[in-house]
Amino acid sequence: MKKKNGKHSLTLEKRNQLKGLVFVLPFIIGALAFFIYPIFFSVRISLAQEIKIVGMKMSGWTFDSYKRAFIVDTSFLPEFKDTVVFTLTRFPLTIILSLIIAILLNKNIKGRGFFRVLFFIPFLLGSGEVMQQILNQGVERAVLNINDGRIIPYNVLMYFGATIMDTVQTVFGSLVTILWGSGVQILLFLAGLQSISPSLYEAAKIDGATEWEIFWKVTIPMISPMMLLNIVYTLVDSFTSKDNKLLGYIRTYGFSNNEYSYAAAMSWVYFLFIALVVAIVFGIMKKYIHTNEIEEVRKRERKHRVFTIEKAPRRTFE
Repeated sequence: MKKKNGKHSLTLEKRNQLKGLVFVLPFIIGALAFFIYPIFFSVRISLAQEIKIVGMKMSGWTFDSYKRAFIVDTSFLPEFKDTVVFTLTRFPLTIILSLIIAILLNKNIKGRGFFRVLFFIPFLLGSGEVMQQILNQGVERAVLNINDGRIIPYNVLMYFGATIMDTVQTVFGSLVTILWGSGVQILLFLAGLQSISPSLYEAAKIDGATEWEIFWKVTIPMISPMMLLNIVYTLVDSFTSKDNKLLGYIRTYGFSNNEYSYAAAMSWVYFLFIALVVAIVFGIMKKYIHTNEIEEVRKRERKHRVFTIEKAPRRTFE
């Protein structure tokens, strides 16, 4: 800050910094008010010994809510296990189906734009409360209904029994819900596929690579960053979906039973588990993420670098 005619004047660098601060100030205020503060508030609620609903006044510190979740409550851990198993078995299907559909939509076919919109519309219309109402009506089981014998002959299903029929119907219903909610994954995979240079495919074909080898040696490595993004997005989306029974269990305690401390404790246990799963995914995928050629060369140089110390020749002065 410089003085000019007895008044303070800002330098050009300071003025630019002030302008940047003014532009990001709404984001900072929003993050503090709607993200940082609610996080610390929820932690405080989960550790509160006593909560007065009027004014949300809290007193004391205790871990009783966390102990209750793991020791006292006999329904939390089974609900937690069922949610984890459901999510970890569903998200691989989402990734695989999204990648297959994205590869097909990336081909030079007629009506390609129409099919792209067709796969994305269910994601826009079937999110939130709308999707919950659709699932409550059992529409996902009616789309691919096997009881009428059109998809699988009715005699074949009757031979295996009611248990197999219900299992197959559940799998078909899961495929429908996966396709309804995979619009973002398909869009991300399409962006990754379209960013691959055609010269890479041409060079691979010249070298005699088959389509299968091109898929594993060219396509998958080149879209590996988008693959990681899709895996993380799908995991978080599955863990927080509307048909998540554990979230419904937590909402029951929080908003129906008014047990805010216990609901917050269960939420933090669930959140920490999701963060751990995402960290493990990052740790595993980090070795297989393809970067640009310059970064790959630098990685190899750092890996195989050998440090040698050479003695400087002595100088003799006559």
